[in-house]
Amino acid sequence: MTSGPIRAIHRAMKFPPSILDDIKARLPASTVVGRRVRLTKAGREWKGLSPFGKEKTPSFFVNDVKQAWFDFSSGRNGDIFKFVMETEGVSFPEAVERLAAEAGVTLPKITEEAVRQEEVRKGLYEVIELAARFFEAELRGPRGHEARRYLEGRALAAEPQRQFRLGYAPADRFALRDHLAGQGVSAELMIEAGLLIHGDEIAVPYDRFRDRVMFPIADVKGRVIAFGGRAMSSDAQAKYLNTAETGLFHKGRLLYNHHKARKAAHDAGRIIAVEGYVDVIAMTLAGFPQAVAPLGTALTEDQLALLWRMADEPILCFDGDKAGRKAAFRAIDVALPVMEPGKSLSFALLPEGQDPDDLLRSGGPDAIAAVLGAARPLVEMIWSREIEAGPLDTPERRAAFERRLRAVLNAIKDETLRRHYRAEMDMRLLALFPNPRQRARQSDRPYERRDGGGYGKPRLAASGGAGQPLRASPALTRSAIFAGPGSGESPREATILVGLAMHPAVLLRVADDLAEIDWQGQAALRVCQALLQALVDGQATHDVIRGLIDQGATREAFSRLERLVAPSERSRLAPEADAHAVYETIRQALVLHRRARTLHTELKAAERALSEDSSEENFAWLQDVKARLASLQGTEATPGD
Repeated sequence: MTSGPIRAIHRAMKFPPSILDDIKARLPASTVVGRRVRLTKAGREWKGLSPFGKEKTPSFFVNDVKQAWFDFSSGRNGDIFKFVMETEGVSFPEAVERLAAEAGVTLPKITEEAVRQEEVRKGLYEVIELAARFFEAELRGPRGHEARRYLEGRALAAEPQRQFRLGYAPADRFALRDHLAGQGVSAELMIEAGLLIHGDEIAVPYDRFRDRVMFPIADVKGRVIAFGGRAMSSDAQAKYLNTAETGLFHKGRLLYNHHKARKAAHDAGRIIAVEGYVDVIAMTLAGFPQAVAPLGTALTEDQLALLWRMADEPILCFDGDKAGRKAAFRAIDVALPVMEPGKSLSFALLPEGQDPDDLLRSGGPDAIAAVLGAARPLVEMIWSREIEAGPLDTPERRAAFERRLRAVLNAIKDETLRRHYRAEMDMRLLALFPNPRQRARQSDRPYERRDGGGYGKPRLAASGGAGQPLRASPALTRSAIFAGPGSGESPREATILVGLAMHPAVLLRVADDLAEIDWQGQAALRVCQALLQALVDGQATHDVIRGLIDQGATREAFSRLERLVAPSERSRLAPEADAHAVYETIRQALVLHRRARTLHTELKAAERALSEDSSEENFAWLQDVKARLASLQGTEATPGD
């Protein structure tokens, strides 16, 4: 027969709240709802047509920060469990079971032991909160004098101490234990909370944290569940010490300051991961409250998933020393197997020997903003890591480098993403190691070393011997490669501008790039001017942009560009298309556009050189540029999924 407590569990909470929280933490609301509703980005939320009725104007919104959906047409709202119940007609337990399986969460059996464990969890929250208050009081008291002086020396005065609930654990072996015992807390509960050191050879359990500045660690709801302690003594065995793993605390699944950074990341559209507790506080004081940190370990897959829930391209900000670069490189290996289209990382490397706290004190918020603004994309970091691994001065070493690079890319499981990374690296390899067939009769020093690393234009022997001078054929000079820019409207430019006109939010993200483009066609130039005008006026909304485009000659120019966009691209760029997918399409087109313009400029120089001196060297240069252009065009022509 089912006992009273178990019947109560079934009636009041079929599943423990901690399990439901864990499922929600792993499944963004937009992911669950997006299987039933076609969602598009609307500011920091998602919007779509109501699944509960017929409508033409979207009135259904999803908020991943709140983990909730709102249907203003029907007045309904709820969380992911309620959405599955309402759209699939299942019971609450069935909804939980389905979502738990998707999230990889194991559901506990409702037994006497499960009931006991849930009650213990409730008690742990209370015990750890009591410990946090004790540490806070000790920091403000007489025993916290040296800890306060240390914190003030790191620009962490009273306000940040209060804001982050910093504390101090006295050097006394039993200070916390005796305090909690006086509050009626048992030694067993203190041990389960990770607050005491215990064991078979320890007769009397004693405080885990002694003579340390204390940093409370909270869960996503803001409840303190653990601590990180920084030793005050230089003789301490461990400079930083975390709470031991408990029923509440798993350091590889949590981020320091996650509960506060979520809202700030949502508002700013980005999340910044730094290395330590003080770094997070320094970033917050510098005006970047969307900062988090792993808990004394290398970034884990679970932590990366939390970052991606807050932003599509988190910035990993590492110290500018050898250890910082190693941490950045380790993060690459964690990220590659789990990356998906639209999800990536950027890397902001601090000046040598400085962390965010040092940089804030020496250069102020502007210095930190400059470092973040110079963040390098993941593809750049992969290239840098492999190219820095050793010299490339022999064929064997260059071959080993190329093999390493391809092995790294093989870790990307998503086929589409892997294809694009390979195309990018192929272009870099072609620029670094030009095709030897195009470099005939080179001198004994085949490549000129560039100042910034890599290999530049080849050294080639002058033409001579029997045979006629090498010249470009009339057919080659009439080809599209020779025609280059200025020969008419470009489908790529049309894709960029039509997509931006349909998606003002994407326009705002690429505004700086847009202003720097040298447009090939007159229609593209006219439409770009209309888009830039909307940005200058501060009115980059869909209605304003349409109004500017519909004026006179601009309307005709825009229609001309629309006709150039391939049917497959039109569906990708439609107003209801996913904004992130549109951004990626346009960003890729911008990258290709810049490369093509650079190559066309180099092509004109090679053409002039060949016309002035029809040497083997100049013809080989022309052939090389032609090959790189062909490779670029092949990349662009690769069909998307």
